Amino acid sequence: MASLFTKLTQFANSPKGKQAIAQATEKAQRFANDPKTKARIEDARRRFQGGRGGSGGPGTPPGTPPVP
Repeated sequence: MASLFTKLTQFANSPKGKQAIAQATEKAQRFANDPKTKARIEDARRRFQGGRGGSGGPGTPPGTPPVP
């Protein structure tokens, strides 16, 4: 019996597989270039990076300035 990887490789090399890959690539590129998606990514990045390296201590809400 052919392994799963072999079956996936055969599908990816078939005309239907190539078409599916092209469609998925196009959709992913449209999604990545969407301004709403970029805004959500930037918001998540700010939330994750904002909580690091500050001296506010544990339990400090995001966006609170560090205590001197």
